[in-house]
Amino acid sequence: MKRDATSKPFTGKHMSLILVAFFLVVFAINMAMARLATSTFGGVVVENSYVASQHFNRWLNEAAEEKALGWTVAAERRPDDRIELQLAKVPADARVTAVARHPLGRLPDQELSFVQSADGGYVSSQPLPAGRWTLRILVRADAAVWRTELALH
Repeated sequence: MKRDATSKPFTGKHMSLILVAFFLVVFAINMAMARLATSTFGGVVVENSYVASQHFNRWLNEAAEEKALGWTVAAERRPDDRIELQLAKVPADARVTAVARHPLGRLPDQELSFVQSADGGYVSSQPLPAGRWTLRILVRADAAVWRTELALH
């Protein structure tokens, strides 16, 4: 039987190159994924988990009280980049503030204060830069406090 002159035998050197190439690809993918994970999440949910655990039941009670109020909110961005909130079932003299947080932490938090508009809604005193934001809204009326969070695009 005659061998083809162009084919070479598969040797240990070839297998070594395949293994090295395979692990280089795996390593490169792992490094890319680790870089993406660490660049998009700061890693801190609470500063001190023990202290947070001591307040957990109080937070649950506050959440139940807030839910019992039955208040709701809808938000939209106006053409002038101010945020308009439509609150339902909220007393007319409510004070509204919010903190706008960029979901990935790339832009600094924006403190927003709101004034009541003629149609009963609340409009932010300052514009909010374009982009995706998470609004943490705080409404105070008499002794009642209500907090909610919603995404704004």
